[in-house]
Formats: sequence, C-alpha cells, structure tokens
Amino acid sequence: QVQLVESGGGLVQPGGSLRLSCAASGSIFSINGMGWYRQAPGKQRELVATITKSGSTNYADSVKGRFTISRDNTKNTVYLQMNSLKPEDTAVYYCNAVGVKVTAGSWGYTYWGQGTQVTVSS
Repeated sequence: QVQLVESGGGLVQPGGSLRLSCAASGSIFSINGMGWYRQAPGKQRELVATITKSGSTNYADSVKGRFTISRDNTKNTVYLQMNSLKPEDTAVYYCNAVGVKVTAGSWGYTYWGQGTQVTVSS
C-alpha cells in the first residue's frame, strides 16, 4: 500500500515563508509526476505546481515567482518552498503522485495525501 504523508504546514504572517514536504512510502518502483494542489474554504481544489520525474515544472499563475517545487527521486519526496505568502494562499495543501508503479510492469496509479493546513494571517 502506497501512502503520501505531508508535513510543514502551519500559521505564518503575510510575507513569510513555509516549506511543505510530502514523502511517498510503501512498495514503490517508480513515480512519474508529483505535485501540490490546494483547496480553500468554499472553493474547488486547484493546481499549485507539478514536477515530472525528469524535473520539468509547471506552476499556477498565482504562485509563479513565489513558490518553488522540487523533488528527490531517491527519497520519493516532493517539496514546495513557499515565499512571499499572501492571505489568499490560505488553504489545505494536498500532495499528489501520478503513475506510481510497484513493479516495472505494473499499472500506474494515482495517490493523494491527507492534506496540510496553511494559514497566512497577521
């Protein structure tokens, strides 16, 4: 069974920084894409940033220049460095992993973490 466990959320003042981590555990052969999504109260879940196995990244326009996604393939871990945080960044942040294979020939599956709360407030 594959699990994604996020950490690093919390309360921060506007203009501050946080670093989120998400570690995938279990019997994993490879992971294709990893990413971060967020959901604010009363809103739909939205993409924040994604990164492929080779390191290609994609960001939502609202976070470009402020957030940086990275991953360590040896640890099956993805990170999200969030700088210059704004109150509108307040949300539950979810980690996502796609194309997760347990063997070379197995089907690739998608997994989600349980979410970590990020609150930006003075």
